[in-house]
Amino acid sequence: MNLLGKNAAFAKLLEYEKRSANFSPGAGKGSGPSKEWSGVTFGVGETRMTCNINRIAEILPYPQPTPVPGSKPWINGLANVRGELLTVVDLARFLTGVRTPVTPRSRLLSASLNKAPIGLLVDEIFGQRHFLESDSIPAEHPADSALNGIVSRKYHLGTEVWQELNIDKLFNSTEFLNGAAD
Repeated sequence: MNLLGKNAAFAKLLEYEKRSANFSPGAGKGSGPSKEWSGVTFGVGETRMTCNINRIAEILPYPQPTPVPGSKPWINGLANVRGELLTVVDLARFLTGVRTPVTPRSRLLSASLNKAPIGLLVDEIFGQRHFLESDSIPAEHPADSALNGIVSRKYHLGTEVWQELNIDKLFNSTEFLNGAAD
């Protein structure tokens, strides 16, 4: 006697397994596959931002950094994180000149610049989201906006707009690379 004939629930599970094996995330019917990527979502002032999760090594609570004399005001200092010195950068202050108030929700996005760890201070982390490249539109900023060159795409998800921060472009910008005070 066939076991599948007696157990409809088991047969349904086998059908689900077969369908999931053939599933391609982001592929709509008839439109071909759409590229999907995962981002860490966070707030910088009133702006909701995201960056590719592959560029973030870890998310840390805000440590008390040691100030570095002769550095720009947006460099909060150096912090010892598990024996490794991390440069703490206030992202909002770098972008807008306005200091990020440190609260219990404040976090550091830890990434690396040429193997040197950098911690970007953000107001809060909202979590992880998945984005489809087909949902993006070009980000338009005023000519004098600090987001020019580092944010080129944005995503509308419901009532929320997420600006995609390109960490590589941020870290390689002339302004970011020159942390010495004038």
